[in-house]
Amino acid sequence: MIRNAIQRFMYGRYGNDQLNLFLMSVYLLLYLVFLLTRWELLYWASFLLLLVTLVRLLSRNLERRRMENTRFLRSVNPFMSWLRLRRTIHRDKEHIYFKCPNCGQRLRVPRGRGKITVTCRSCGASFQEKS
Repeated sequence: MIRNAIQRFMYGRYGNDQLNLFLMSVYLLLYLVFLLTRWELLYWASFLLLLVTLVRLLSRNLERRRMENTRFLRSVNPFMSWLRLRRTIHRDKEHIYFKCPNCGQRLRVPRGRGKITVTCRSCGASFQEKS
């Protein structure tokens, strides 16, 4: 019965997305720092973040919330791509990763082959690389 009431209340509302999850994480971080420092400005900043998150969560302006989330994802994407690449390089013990000196394309070569000539797939430049 409570579940049905919640579903009826949330019908037509935006709900949660990646931006809301980020805002909630920042809220929790600020609030924890406030608890440790008792600096009142952190309390009000965290409270404001919580209000913004709730307004976004309960909003009926779906198009605007989607646009906000899309802008957020576009701005965070370079950092997330860099983190994924770092994780891949860290986990891959069979290859060496480097950039093409001509175009900057990321390339990988097998590890332990000595000096090899590499041709970039993107620009066609050939160069020597030690693996």
